[in-house]
Amino acid sequence: MRDLRYFLAVVEAASFTAAAERLYVSQPALSKQVRALEKSLGQTLLCRDNRGICLTPAGAVFLPHAREVVARWDEAQNALARQANSVVVGLQTSPGRNLLPRIRAQLPEQIELELRQVSWADASCGLADRSTEAAFCWLPLPEPSAYRWVTLARERRMVALAEKHPLAGQESVTFAEIAGEPMLALPASAGPLRDHFLAVEQRGGVPPVISGVVADVETTYEAVADGQGVVLLAEGNAPVLARACVRIVPVVDLPPSELVLVWRADTESTAVRRLVQACVNAGLGLPE
Repeated sequence: MRDLRYFLAVVEAASFTAAAERLYVSQPALSKQVRALEKSLGQTLLCRDNRGICLTPAGAVFLPHAREVVARWDEAQNALARQANSVVVGLQTSPGRNLLPRIRAQLPEQIELELRQVSWADASCGLADRSTEAAFCWLPLPEPSAYRWVTLARERRMVALAEKHPLAGQESVTFAEIAGEPMLALPASAGPLRDHFLAVEQRGGVPPVISGVVADVETTYEAVADGQGVVLLAEGNAPVLARACVRIVPVVDLPPSELVLVWRADTESTAVRRLVQACVNAGLGLPE
């Protein structure tokens, strides 16, 4: 690449001396490298005479290809630089809670976040197939040893009910009051997160009554509003469902949900590490 750049500089300047000054190298060193390029190609590329520098027929053929190779190389380096300074971040609902503005404020200017919506059906939020590099997720995660995370929020669990539901007007409920209700569940592929939002551990071995499967916010809202079932959610996600026809009520005796920023344990991305540090600097990253 250096030899190609030297050749192009000489062509553009029409002078070894001017090209050497532009490249901050000595004129003899520049001439030597261009001769080495010609030798490796087995062709003379430049004519040197008292009138200056001109292309030989071989040089005229070679010139556009040299320009294309250098341009492609520069594009590749720029693409790598962008990749090194960007993080594809998965999310399954809006992170809300003013998290993104707080995190962005702590990120170095060159780091960019590319947000990517991922279905609830993907328990890893894109991390398993590497379509994301980090993600805003709820615990528990499948194969937790494969990931690292920082906890951004711990929030009580709530229940979303149709406004006509008998419990919709209460200030709070116990889990016993809703345990027998038809429940809307995440897809089975959501793994342990499905069980968390069905409160399986708190049921004493009694399986939940599942009235439907939901994989996104809009489907969940429509199903709850239609009275097809109730659904558990974290308090910070309540605004996405707290609309007309749906009421959100705290469940007082369930353990909280944990929102985390998660990344693969085997990542070597500097940008991901900077994202994690930005969370800590923003006052996030709760102690265990």
